[in-house]
Amino acid sequence: MLKTGVQTKGVINDETPKKGFELLKRAGFTCVDFSLNGYLTNRMLYEDARNDFFSQSVAELEDFFRRHKTAAKETGIMIHQMHMPYPMYVLRGSRELNEYLWNVVTPKSMRLCAFFECPYIVVHGFKLSHFLGSEELEWRETERFLDSIAPLARELGITICIENLYTSIGGHLVEGPCCNGRKAAERIDRFNERHQAEVLGFCFDTGHANLVGIDMEDFIRTLGARLKVLHIHDNDGIADLHQLPFTFTKTRENKTSTDWDGFMRGLRGIHFDQVLSFETAPVLDSFPGEMREEVLGFIARIGEYFAGKVEAP
Repeated sequence: MLKTGVQTKGVINDETPKKGFELLKRAGFTCVDFSLNGYLTNRMLYEDARNDFFSQSVAELEDFFRRHKTAAKETGIMIHQMHMPYPMYVLRGSRELNEYLWNVVTPKSMRLCAFFECPYIVVHGFKLSHFLGSEELEWRETERFLDSIAPLARELGITICIENLYTSIGGHLVEGPCCNGRKAAERIDRFNERHQAEVLGFCFDTGHANLVGIDMEDFIRTLGARLKVLHIHDNDGIADLHQLPFTFTKTRENKTSTDWDGFMRGLRGIHFDQVLSFETAPVLDSFPGEMREEVLGFIARIGEYFAGKVEAP
């Protein structure tokens, strides 16, 4: 059966990480998405600020996370993907901040990914199309960033995964980077051919897809084996809420807001064999803390349901 995973955010405590990993194991998870983005938040970066967490040396960062790595191994949890802090380029940020993100945070994030023996790291493309005037120019800047880190990814044996995003223009949510499946597939192939290694893959985010009306089945089938990791969560089609699948409906007849059937058909069509990973950390804040284990168990059960559908003949 396909494995299931969930974010470490809201579950793993830096002081006693093993308790969190044991909780995830009891709930039914075998994999996690390590929330490295929690150590330098997007809210802080959008305010043109930063902390000094990534100013530590690689050795110091590895020492900080050694307990996490040991705890995961002792509980039988695989760190299957990691989320790099984002954004990696702040449009109206200072030159010092953007250089810090590119030259310090990025390479150290990738070295931590390798330290955790994690095969995939997710990055956000630059949201620049409105500013530059076209999606092609936007991709060019993202590609320049990816080209600069591809040699390190190849050296470390990890795959960078770009993600379908949304952006906001005039108070409206619209397509952001990587929302065209055919362009994404072509770009990934060209990129990997140029670097002579599978250093670029794709992360499909169900919530972002729902916000901008992406045909999930078609998008996933177009990506095929280029699809390496998933961010599974739900919303009402209006805001990026990161809630439980099947939570929202479009009508009183209870037609789901998100096309979960198309999502599952797409995964089944490409024989997806990676991890059904849930990006549902906000759900843990929606329920009382006393219900955390039950809520995590329910998310894992949804993962089992998805797995059964995806693996069905």
